[in-house]
Amino acid sequence: MSIGIGVNLEFIRSEDKSFAAGVERAAALGYEYVEPLVHNGRELLSEAGYYHSFSMDEDPREMKEILDRYGVKPSGLSAHSPLMRPDISVDYLRRAIRFAADLGAPVVNTDEGVKPAWMAESEAFAIMKYTLTLVMQTAERYGIFVGIEPHQIFSRKTEGLWRIATLVPSPLLRINYDTGNAFLGGEDPYTGLEAVKERVVHVHAKDISIQQSDAERGKVTGTPVGCACGDGVIDWARVVSILRSAGFNGVLSVECGTSEQAARSLAHLRQILSIETPPASARRA
Repeated sequence: MSIGIGVNLEFIRSEDKSFAAGVERAAALGYEYVEPLVHNGRELLSEAGYYHSFSMDEDPREMKEILDRYGVKPSGLSAHSPLMRPDISVDYLRRAIRFAADLGAPVVNTDEGVKPAWMAESEAFAIMKYTLTLVMQTAERYGIFVGIEPHQIFSRKTEGLWRIATLVPSPLLRINYDTGNAFLGGEDPYTGLEAVKERVVHVHAKDISIQQSDAERGKVTGTPVGCACGDGVIDWARVVSILRSAGFNGVLSVECGTSEQAARSLAHLRQILSIETPPASARRA
């Protein structure tokens, strides 16, 4: 069992750089994994090299060539799509799954998206079940996990996250646990992670500064990026201990806002992972 360390390419957004530039920077910092963001169609900023998202209209093997050039691997694809909008999310997520399979990324990460104001909760879950039923058929054909992230009105709470991640009886429907989103949503991230740990396939290693915690906790359902891991409120030794107790064999994908934060996050998580977690009997003594 081993836990890898990766970085979501959101960190390069503060510099208005391209996907390739973000991968190059991540490799230079010492990251072994990156988590690319993908989109459909053409997008001006990405086309001009000012944004890190990668169009799925391009060849996935072109993305792989870039990853291989810098010696990094994909931990997963960031492919957030509104599960309550099957007209959008079914085709998008199916395409992301096929893209991930060609790329060699084991998981596609998403969340339920923003709930339309007119939609009742019972309708929302019925529609999400329909969406995920179709999406998971493709996921099972290609052997790709789908990771539901705590990030919106239902999934910000552990009960809602678990409910979405079990709507379809597929072994490939899992959880991409985001520590920072869970914390800002008002959950205890350790209790939440403990409750879902057996279903976690990927982790967003997002720390939250004390200032952001004071301003936003309980008022939002998540945040795009956090501060450097080790600078905020999240106890990473405790997170790693919970993951190890479940036999987690995946990647901590750092979500922070700058290259400097990405460098400090990597150093902190390396130090945490170098410490062996004591056996349960020793922890109870």
